[in-house]
Amino acid sequence: MATVEEKDLIQTEQQTLVRVENLKKYFPIKGGVLKRTIGHVKAVDGVTFDIKQGETLGIVGESGSGKSTLGRAILRLLEPTDGKILFNDQDITHLRNKKLRPIRRDMQIVFQDPFASLNTKMSVEQLIEEPLIIQTDMNKKERKELVNTLLEKVGLRASDRMKYPHEFSGGQRQRISIARALAINPKFVIADEAVSALDVSIQAQVLNLMDDLQDEFGLTYLFISHDLSVVKHVSDRVGVMYLGRLVEVAPKKPIYENPLHPYTQALLSAIPDTNVDVEREKIKLEGDLPSPSNPPSGCAFRTRCPMAHERCAEVRPELQHKGDGHYVACHLYDEE
Repeated sequence: MATVEEKDLIQTEQQTLVRVENLKKYFPIKGGVLKRTIGHVKAVDGVTFDIKQGETLGIVGESGSGKSTLGRAILRLLEPTDGKILFNDQDITHLRNKKLRPIRRDMQIVFQDPFASLNTKMSVEQLIEEPLIIQTDMNKKERKELVNTLLEKVGLRASDRMKYPHEFSGGQRQRISIARALAINPKFVIADEAVSALDVSIQAQVLNLMDDLQDEFGLTYLFISHDLSVVKHVSDRVGVMYLGRLVEVAPKKPIYENPLHPYTQALLSAIPDTNVDVEREKIKLEGDLPSPSNPPSGCAFRTRCPMAHERCAEVRPELQHKGDGHYVACHLYDEE
């Protein structure tokens, strides 16, 4: 069950499109001659949040924090170990494929590597047309017209439909991935490191494109990235993940101007600052991210935290509300 503080993260039902309650995804560790389960990798370990219609929620954290696993579990590309996923107030956590299939029309994903996510043996037209064949009853002419329209929407030419993925640049391939994701008119799109493999100038173009498409189609985004400067550009709210758990959630402005969690403070201090007249203290994190198969007791961040104390090793902090939609899981802010 979600804690009282976690339940506070859930907005009113009529505003909420996606709701996640105490979501967990554990991967078994097999060992011995009989390959028995001897432990678990706790990739996502009790995450609660919601996303309102038309909103962009950014999820940030280091590699290995569980961001991508969280996104795939929400879409049921990975089966959750525990918890609940609601889409449009419908519990989809345990829906079988037959009942889940029509819902998948409204939930799409754009992957990090556009070349790996596109079948190189299929033309652009075939790639974008495929979900239309599976999910709609459109005829060939209607599908072709929509493919042309989508390509133009993402900044490509209609004539590009006859080309193959290897004939495009990385940014153009990501535009094709976005067109494919939008083909069946989804309500919710997960962008999993969607611009991290692109050059900085191309990143800006793709991010601006996603903003324009959100306004035009009323899309709701879950934007996953390790780059806080990118997340700042696109997000309305930001959630910071560490070792499978959310440690801070807040609207964009307060989390960038007044981060509360020591981990968030360290991440923000690492962003390059173009203002040479302002000196910003760099917070260096000692050590590596602990193993999710054997996380530290209490607060998982305590082994790297410069402000850790005895309570941090004994009790795992839960998200608590600090006003104006700002939540933090840290004993530094305990009421007592």
